[in-house]
Amino acid sequence: MTNQTTYFATAARGFEEMLKTELEQICGATCKVAQGGVHFTTDQKGAYQALLHSRLASRILLPLISTKIFSDSDLYASIIAFNWADLFDPRDTFYIDFNGTNREIRNTQFGAMRVKDGIVDYFERKGFARPTVDKIKPDVRIHVYLDRDDVVISLDLSGDALHIRGYREETGKAPLRETLAAAIILRSGWKKDTPLVDPMCGSGTLLIEAAQMQANIAPQLHRKYWGFNAWKGHNVELWNNVLEEAFRKVETDNEPLFFGFDLDHRVLTKAKQNAKNAGVDHLIQWQQSDVAALKNPIPEQIGTVVCNPPYGERLGTTPALIALYSVFGQRLKQQFAGWNASIFSGEPELLNCLRLRSDRQFKAKNGPLDCVQKNYHISENANKRSDLAENLQFEQNSQVAPDFANRLAKNIKKIEKWAKQQGIDAYRLYDADLPEYNLAVDRYGDHIVVQEYQAPKNIDEQKARQRLLDAVSATLYVTGVETNKLVLKVRQKQKGTNQYEKLANKGDYFYVNEYGAKLWVNLTDYLDTGLFLDHRLTRKMVGEMAKGKTFLNLFAYTGSATIHAALNGAKSTTTVDMSNTYLNWAEQNLELNNLSLRHNRLFQADCLQWLAECRERFELIFVDPPTFSNSKRMENSWDVQRDHIELMKQLKRILTADGTIVFSNNKRGFKMDFEGLAELGLQAENISKKTLPLDFERNPHIHNCWIVKHS
Repeated sequence: MTNQTTYFATAARGFEEMLKTELEQICGATCKVAQGGVHFTTDQKGAYQALLHSRLASRILLPLISTKIFSDSDLYASIIAFNWADLFDPRDTFYIDFNGTNREIRNTQFGAMRVKDGIVDYFERKGFARPTVDKIKPDVRIHVYLDRDDVVISLDLSGDALHIRGYREETGKAPLRETLAAAIILRSGWKKDTPLVDPMCGSGTLLIEAAQMQANIAPQLHRKYWGFNAWKGHNVELWNNVLEEAFRKVETDNEPLFFGFDLDHRVLTKAKQNAKNAGVDHLIQWQQSDVAALKNPIPEQIGTVVCNPPYGERLGTTPALIALYSVFGQRLKQQFAGWNASIFSGEPELLNCLRLRSDRQFKAKNGPLDCVQKNYHISENANKRSDLAENLQFEQNSQVAPDFANRLAKNIKKIEKWAKQQGIDAYRLYDADLPEYNLAVDRYGDHIVVQEYQAPKNIDEQKARQRLLDAVSATLYVTGVETNKLVLKVRQKQKGTNQYEKLANKGDYFYVNEYGAKLWVNLTDYLDTGLFLDHRLTRKMVGEMAKGKTFLNLFAYTGSATIHAALNGAKSTTTVDMSNTYLNWAEQNLELNNLSLRHNRLFQADCLQWLAECRERFELIFVDPPTFSNSKRMENSWDVQRDHIELMKQLKRILTADGTIVFSNNKRGFKMDFEGLAELGLQAENISKKTLPLDFERNPHIHNCWIVKHS
């Protein structure tokens, strides 16, 4: 049994060195690291030990053929020349795992087919029955790795991948592979016979892997299906000896030093069952708990906190995640002074919200995601901080974005008092006041919207992202808003139909009050919320002007100006917009304010085409066209600077002799063509400053408003 053979253990990228160390410890193998795995030389017993005990290997392969091929014919020839009858019986099923391509074999399915053809033809030429392919649970798995002209064909001794331990029946939403979980534990610095706490344990994989290490339970101890079962070189007696030795090494008298917490009782039920299947249920204590109320379950000892908190790719999840990581960091500092912590995340910037300084960090992949694991030592004096169980505000905001937090707090003190006096509950609190924090913060009732403006190309993307996270964290602290009521948006220059783009389908509508009008808003489903806050005074003025008059609202959006006009006693209102979505929204606004459709008409149409065909006359017209549009629903493109005189020409035609046009737009640097107006017999008064609300005084360039009348 001392014959030495070289095997290959595959592993996830980045774990090769760890796997090398592990294999040396398991079987004393001579190892050589390669990309994606480790070549290790040992006897057959060592190979069996590696299969049974490795926590990091994905598969263990026995190389059979290593050669160069320059065509699919070369591949076929190398297969048919091998003595497959010495490897397995033709009555056994088999399957080909083919990895890699080259110039001739451009498709892995084609490559697998040529290997399969070669094996089948070999047996038939030898006079044996034709073996059968089984994709689900084959008796024999053949692994092929093609790299340019080099091919290695191996027997897969594992069968199913080794990350499949067999204990996990059900998992949470984003389960870690068991091999990755084992690597996280090994990198965390946790030592056997010391406590291990996972505050967001999910289905318990991290704790179960660690508990098996503690109890000396081989990760594959109870596996029944192996890739070597049908291999003619399999030594049953030797395997049974290795298996019995592994069973004897299991320790049953360990203390229960593992603690799992999770807010979801359903996933804890799964975790308990998984632990039972893994034979470590007696070592782990489970408790339903929110991380915001996390307490050290064993404060008299020093141990390790290990965790894989949730992380999301969608920006919409960011406020809740910032709050989660921020509170988590505070609980660590308060409850686990002197302990070590190791946190694994797919968003390194979120780890900064912990406000802990890492000692070490490791890169890893979780599926397609680039992730990082950071290790921390929590200082002894951390427990002197205030008790977050009593006050869950983010104390760290004295350190996070202090300039932004101070400016936001100052603005709130000034603006919220004014807003209450005005009778409004939707207004702007911050508008890029500080160049480092290029965003806007708006309040809609008890909700907050943080809008990130598109960063200049010369700004480092990671730095901008970190500033955004810090600003959101500070906003949560300063405003005291609940995390599920803070919405984050990235603002970009809108063109064409972008303004109508649907972002989500939550349907979370609620209304805000504005000078006696009730207006529906939706903060999550669209790029815009349904209410342009900088037009607030314009809407109020239009409403007051509309009393007793026929009123037209063109490019009406969600009809908020119509609501003010109707509530102030307009004789009739006509509302026109191209978007059916926003016109339905306008109808809901009318219904919310108990306004009848009999005197408040709605038209879904291309506004310019509708205007050209209109034969009615109006005493008051409010028009707020887009800056630019090339919508497919319009006959021609629209540019407000280029086309506003043509618009005025059409508006004059339907304006009564003593009528008024209120013309508004948001184009920076817009210049009214007075000569063009004069030629039309119109005159204009710039009322932009008069209609700019207090909360938008910092940014007057986006607000243009004009009163236009007959000369």
